[in-house]
Amino acid sequence: MFLEKIKGPESVKELDAVERQTLIEEMRTALLLRASVHGGHVGPDLGFVEAAVALHTVFTSPRDKIVFDVSHQSYPHKMLTGRQQAYTDPAHYDDVSGYTNPAESEHDFFNIGHTSTSISLASGLAKARDLAGRHENIIAVIGDGSMSGGEALEGLDAVGELGTNFIVVFNDNDMSIAENHGGMYRSFRELRETEGQSPNNLFKVMGFDYRFVKDGNDVEALIAAFEEVRDIDHPVVVHIVTQKGKGYRPAEEDRETWHWHMPFDLATGKETVSYVDPYAELTATYLLKEMQENPALVAITAGVPSVMGFTKERREAAGKQFVDVGIAEEQAVAMASGLAKGGARPVFGTLATFFQRTYDQLAQDVCVNENPAIFLVFGASAHALNDVTHLGLYDIPMMSNIPNFVCLAPTSVAEYQAMLTWAIRQTKHPVAIRVPVFAPEETLPVRTSYDELDRFALVHRGNRVAILGLGNFFGLAQETAAELAQKGIDATLINPLFISGIDETMLCDLEKDHALVITIEDGCLAGGFGEKIASFYGTSSMRVKSYGFAKRFYDRYDVAELRRANRLTKEQIAEDVITILS
Repeated sequence: MFLEKIKGPESVKELDAVERQTLIEEMRTALLLRASVHGGHVGPDLGFVEAAVALHTVFTSPRDKIVFDVSHQSYPHKMLTGRQQAYTDPAHYDDVSGYTNPAESEHDFFNIGHTSTSISLASGLAKARDLAGRHENIIAVIGDGSMSGGEALEGLDAVGELGTNFIVVFNDNDMSIAENHGGMYRSFRELRETEGQSPNNLFKVMGFDYRFVKDGNDVEALIAAFEEVRDIDHPVVVHIVTQKGKGYRPAEEDRETWHWHMPFDLATGKETVSYVDPYAELTATYLLKEMQENPALVAITAGVPSVMGFTKERREAAGKQFVDVGIAEEQAVAMASGLAKGGARPVFGTLATFFQRTYDQLAQDVCVNENPAIFLVFGASAHALNDVTHLGLYDIPMMSNIPNFVCLAPTSVAEYQAMLTWAIRQTKHPVAIRVPVFAPEETLPVRTSYDELDRFALVHRGNRVAILGLGNFFGLAQETAAELAQKGIDATLINPLFISGIDETMLCDLEKDHALVITIEDGCLAGGFGEKIASFYGTSSMRVKSYGFAKRFYDRYDVAELRRANRLTKEQIAEDVITILS
């Protein structure tokens, strides 16, 4: 096999045209075999194999610096830069992450998991190169809808003025994660249909030279195009048209589903491991039903409609009441504020890790203006995505400390639906709901109105010790209370419901016959919910012990081990309680 002989980019340069084609076929086979067992990104990487081979044939990495956007399409690059064993040997499938990572290889320059960043990051490399008087090529690879993110346009605008070597490879497969959205994609379509001749050219407007490659899966055509722009003395875009999912029929025919996929049967394409998020399903079906009764209700996504359960069929059913802004979370939040101001009822849902990109819009555009938009925070848990670029542990410190923001933490399906219903009906507050990841049996009474802000739910009144279990970790609080009961301690159990404020009346009442308050949250401790409780009791005799995750960037962790390391098991918490009380 040629692939097994590829020790690095220097090996790629030694191949002739026939050998390159053999390598490409072997790479696709390896990518599919690994994905069928391991899961991961499928469509973007299958479409980028030829481009990766061409880039490493023409350019000399790591002297020439290739920066990938989002890293969805970086697997072939990894295979050609000394990491092929992670794609050919099942024992090593976990050796690499799903994104570029400088800790893995000198050929990766940034750990990238969020979108629209490659041009901006590479612009810094180009400026540093020029200041140092060096002359290497700087190449930014961008695709999969990333042009719809505002940072990509900011990067283009800045680079257009640099007037120095800078090569953008625009990998145009006519897709985001789902279909593309945004006016610029009409002009990209014109460029494809006119083979790059349309005068409606965003890149030229931004100050770039321009090249077009009609078949971005023709490795020899790509090599010719890259050789033409190598060592160029000004910014240029090489627009390549590729096929997402190329070489695997199911991925070619259903490009949205196969952007990222669970393990599957290679022969049939059917999942061998499947998971359906009950909260995503509930969200989409509930909102569709509400839309029929309320024409002002609008569901918003930023390029990831499946996160909130909006399949292609559901998007079509929602019609004009569903908006996909592309991979532009800032636009989604500001648009939601404008919709709310205009009398509509906007509901924007995305992953917690992507809400990190929207802090200014949440604070300034929404909360300063007190516009009653609704935000659904999915994947906010250590039990959700666990790659360092996709952690869902920081939303509580970020969102719950913005004034005028009502942040809620449901513990179950029924509580989530009740909060969502209330949030849509009320028109006084911007509301964020931290969507759970667990679906426990419904055992608690469910409050239907949250108009009285910051009023916690007292589930059981005991003494000496009070346990506040927030959202996802209310179940852990229940388990801890049961563990303490076996040791003769009748703990008070509280479901806080609210993240953004505290129930001072209830907390004061605990001081009558409690010596210790325990808080448990599924998120970062620093700046989190527990610190609010500890601050309230600061001058009193009440002792407070808060449990959550230490402020750290965790990467591809085992969640059970991470919880033990942060003493987030019922046995560890109960042990600490006994120690503190004694």
